[in-house]
Amino acid sequence: MEVLQILHMNQGNGETSYAQNSKVQGKILSIAKSIIDEAVQKLLCSNIAPIGSMGIADLGCSSGPNAFLVISDIIDAIHATHSSSSSSREFRVFLNDLFSNDFNTIFMSLPAFYNQLKKEKGDRFESFFISAVPGSFYGRLFPAKCLHFVHSSSSLHWLSQVPPGLDCQAGGRALNKGKIYISKTSPQCVLDAYSLQFHKDFSLFLKSRAEEIVGGGRMVLSLMGRSSSDPSTQESCYQWELLAHALMSMVLEGLIEEETVDSFNAPYYAPSEEELKLELENEGSFTVDRLEAFEIDWDGGAEISVVASGQRVAKTIRAVVESIIESHFGKDIMDDLFRRYAELVADHLSKSRTKYINLVLSVIRKD
Repeated sequence: MEVLQILHMNQGNGETSYAQNSKVQGKILSIAKSIIDEAVQKLLCSNIAPIGSMGIADLGCSSGPNAFLVISDIIDAIHATHSSSSSSREFRVFLNDLFSNDFNTIFMSLPAFYNQLKKEKGDRFESFFISAVPGSFYGRLFPAKCLHFVHSSSSLHWLSQVPPGLDCQAGGRALNKGKIYISKTSPQCVLDAYSLQFHKDFSLFLKSRAEEIVGGGRMVLSLMGRSSSDPSTQESCYQWELLAHALMSMVLEGLIEEETVDSFNAPYYAPSEEELKLELENEGSFTVDRLEAFEIDWDGGAEISVVASGQRVAKTIRAVVESIIESHFGKDIMDDLFRRYAELVADHLSKSRTKYINLVLSVIRKD
């Protein structure tokens, strides 16, 4: 699977689009807001040289209402800290995602965003320039030392590729049979392959940002993770387990081949806090300011019935993973697959309110 060419959130504004089904990601942004505000305020109050032109990047911006939410939060934090001097400062805002991202929807929303910004802030924020920078953040995206603040939310748990070595073992039997991600039945070599791929990717991410962020610059990263050292715990992988169950139910009915399920592995990894700290220490360019873990309801905390929660979770997951699922299994099974998935999620939530663990990391670029 060519992840960098295939992976994208569902485009447009339709029923299954990311724009209409990204409330959980919005909830994650709202939870991280205080940490973002603190990082921006500390940046502006630090001994860093006066910032005449401030470089801000949102990595993995996707599209829909959340694309501008974090930018608005950053602007509010800047305004609250230095309202009197904001008018003399330029803001260069870079929105990044993979080449297949729905940038058109973002661009179409820009006039309304600019108008709202001017209405709320007046002429103080006229020197505000937004541009798109397509490409993978697992590598360089920007010129050296041009960024002061970098943000990324709900993105770094996606790997640059499916971990190598997950193919069939000797004798033709699948290593992770009947599963599409780490599970309780996965052999240790599967867990090791995922962990190794994450560490390689996160190390490259840190090295790339270290070249692009000025000394004293700040970065806030929010991603799915886990509180346990065990990567097969429900909090980090059970949403994938239920999706595998939905696929295997279709295998039993002869709708898809079992080999097709066995040959699919999700390019995803939910790290522990210890794994993040270890890679930061090994890379050496950043100092950890804060590292927090938050619980997030699968349905975003909506007060609705279990059946409605199952449907909401299924729509949320579909908006995120459909591109990679469809590329492997074909378009025709999507509606049936996610209907089954919604039923399995509803059944699970009726017995256990499993939650996501979201990690929020705030770091400082060393001088």
